[in-house]
Amino acid sequence: MANQNNPEIESLSRTQILVVMGVTAIVLLIVTKIWQKLGSVELLPVNFTTDALLWGVGMAAGISVASSIVYRLWPAYRRSADIYLELVIKPLIWPDLIWLGLLPGLSEELLFRGVMLPAFGLNITAVIVSSLLFGVLHLSGSEQWPYVVWATIIGFGLGYIALITGNLLIPITAHIITNLVSSSLWKMTQSKASES
Repeated sequence: MANQNNPEIESLSRTQILVVMGVTAIVLLIVTKIWQKLGSVELLPVNFTTDALLWGVGMAAGISVASSIVYRLWPAYRRSADIYLELVIKPLIWPDLIWLGLLPGLSEELLFRGVMLPAFGLNITAVIVSSLLFGVLHLSGSEQWPYVVWATIIGFGLGYIALITGNLLIPITAHIITNLVSSSLWKMTQSKASES
């Protein structure tokens, strides 16, 4: 069955989405460990402090607000995000959203900010390169370029905060919360729309 917003993309079942999320997380973690080992790269530290958690929550709130504004003002992004969110979130049930927050939030941050930043020099160039690669990871079809642009911008923000603080906990927290908030809001909106 094709996705109603984009006939090029096949709809997936809940099980398929969960398996893809799990396998992707495992692959990203394996790449992270191999890169660390072969490249002698030390993972950016994860320092559990109240300040770091508050920074992560604040950043998640900022990303969520910015995303909402961009969603309303940029029609191409709205279409792109709806295709992506319908493909990934629609088949999931509410408890699955926890996995949607945790798996990408941890595995993507460990690779893109935890290992890539130190491997590429822990500087602004490293932030830019890792952000571009993070954006490309979110490409799921030819019509998805606005979502890739947005993911690249978010990747830059997550990378920059990791660079200036030296603490990977901030982007991990921000990423997990942003995924949880955005997926929950989208699921609530879709539930209300289907009730009407």
